[in-house]
Amino acid sequence: MAEKVTIYDISKKLNISAATVSRALNNNPKISQKTRELVLKTAAKMNYKQNRLAQALKSGRTNNVGVIVPFINRSFFSSVIRGIEEELSPHGYHVIICQSHEDVDNEIKQIDTLLNTQVDGIFMSVAKTTQDTSHIQKALAENTPLVFFDRKKDVPGLSSVIIDDFKGGYLATQHLIKQGCKKIAHFSGDLSVEIYKNRHQGYLKALKDHGITPLSRFSLQVNSKLESGISAVKELWEFEEKPDAIFSASDYAALGAIQELRKIGIKIPKEVCVVGFSNEPFTKYMELPITSVDQTPFEMGKIAAQVFLEQIESQILTAEKKVVLAPELYIRDSSNRNL
Repeated sequence: MAEKVTIYDISKKLNISAATVSRALNNNPKISQKTRELVLKTAAKMNYKQNRLAQALKSGRTNNVGVIVPFINRSFFSSVIRGIEEELSPHGYHVIICQSHEDVDNEIKQIDTLLNTQVDGIFMSVAKTTQDTSHIQKALAENTPLVFFDRKKDVPGLSSVIIDDFKGGYLATQHLIKQGCKKIAHFSGDLSVEIYKNRHQGYLKALKDHGITPLSRFSLQVNSKLESGISAVKELWEFEEKPDAIFSASDYAALGAIQELRKIGIKIPKEVCVVGFSNEPFTKYMELPITSVDQTPFEMGKIAAQVFLEQIESQILTAEKKVVLAPELYIRDSSNRNL
């Protein structure tokens, strides 16, 4: 096994001091451009690899950041990660991705691991089961910037980038009312999670503003799964009075609802209109494209990264910044009776 090339090997090759080689490799302004280019060219030829650990100890930075998401196989979270990477990559940062699988115990372990790895920052969408925030506050204690995205907890000193979920719920429900719907069911998701609570509140406010009294049995807490949407429709159709629209806080549950409605012979959108939330890629490619609220995940990721960079550059690592993005409703065949 060949020995690693050191700065002393390069200095010997070029007949210059090791200190000059080190300064050239680290872009020291005292070194001329000509010398720097010569050192870099020689280092590349000799297959020299800089010691990242030594660099990190010297600079106090590792140029690594952690991203904690519930699941990576959801288009929304993968798009957020892409936005973070594209914004941070030109600044020399590398992204470490962790999945909590909606389990707070996993989340606790991941934050500990990332902090022990001395990452320069953490981006996080909290698990549904997260209530206590003491593990999150460890980042504050260690002066490590932590930026929430999508799902957040109100922790003083930590920044967040989210969309206006209340407005998203309002827009979706208002659209259904404008289509002539008056008996609108809502698949809410777990109401202990802030994003689902806010979408539900937007739904209720739109009904109230248009003089429609909500029926409690039309509001179901539904998991973000196709099977859950199917089950919810079966439950609703057991009653004599049936809804003429469904606003689902999840595109997956909306898809399940559409499959079950078509199976029992319901015409969409003529008899029942359906709206989802998240604007997953599949929504626009279906035989019956699904109306959905877009969460701008790529933009969310880029802005979260920008918030982090601002904190690093200002050296105020626990500056609190709250960014709320505007949602957008994409109207498609599943709810558009004006076609």
